[in-house]
Amino acid sequence: MATFDITTIVQSLHETRHNWRRAQSRTSEPGGREFPSRNALAGIVDSLKGVLFPMRLGPPDLRQESENFHVAHALDAALHGLLKQVRRELKYNAALRGEDERDIDDEALAVVRTFAAALPDIRILLDSDVLAAYQGDPAARSVDEVLLCYPGVLAMIHYRLGHQLYKLGLPLLARIVAELAHGATGIDIHPGAQIGAGFFIDHGTGVVIGETAVIGERVRVYQAVTLGAKRFPTDADGNLQKGLPRHPVVEDDVVIYAGATILGRITLGKGAVIGGNVWLTHDVPAGGRIAQAESRVGAFANGIGAA
Repeated sequence: MATFDITTIVQSLHETRHNWRRAQSRTSEPGGREFPSRNALAGIVDSLKGVLFPMRLGPPDLRQESENFHVAHALDAALHGLLKQVRRELKYNAALRGEDERDIDDEALAVVRTFAAALPDIRILLDSDVLAAYQGDPAARSVDEVLLCYPGVLAMIHYRLGHQLYKLGLPLLARIVAELAHGATGIDIHPGAQIGAGFFIDHGTGVVIGETAVIGERVRVYQAVTLGAKRFPTDADGNLQKGLPRHPVVEDDVVIYAGATILGRITLGKGAVIGGNVWLTHDVPAGGRIAQAESRVGAFANGIGAA
């Protein structure tokens, strides 16, 4: 039977963890793990999908006459599960700041109640996203196909839920929710981004949307599009300055074709069209057309794009 030097390895790992925590001034956690659970959030989000779209993303044997019963039961369980995760993030944040934890339970309950109250509006926004995908893709046969199959729609469900958590001061939970979709679809939308109604990501793989991006209504993007930062300003000590506006502003009715890289706090005006594989670091006026090269203008003007 094979043997391993477990004792030595365990001791070495202990010393490594201790050195890391000391270097980072991390506090001890004598009461056990007080940190949000990615697995728990995955289950909560799956339940919320069934709450938002019970007859499509709920249980396979669900009947419409029992729809409200299912929604009530699933929502209650999901919100109680979310409450536990919210408490954990709030306690984690308080510990990092050295603040008192006495009011965290009340704060967590208020946050989850606000989140729950926002679900009808989230459903309305998601309806607009689903309809935009159906109307914008000639390959789509029904809104049901779009909801069940399109990675862009899955990413937007996670984004809309995660964005609400982000607005409520829960960036860690929001990021976990977003990263669950990122891992499943290859679409990376930071939950801090602001995205208007009727957003359609066609195909989707490789799309990146940064934290401070602002996107208007009825915007359409294709695979491998990046709305990123051009540079990362630092403070006097050389540390990155966080939270500064550094990603593009995309106004209503803009179309961005596959592979375009758009960097910095620039503005794409209403109705602009950005061609495939364009590298863009300057503003585009309303109705503007940007192509990769002059030789492609004729083909681009004819509406060539992915179906």
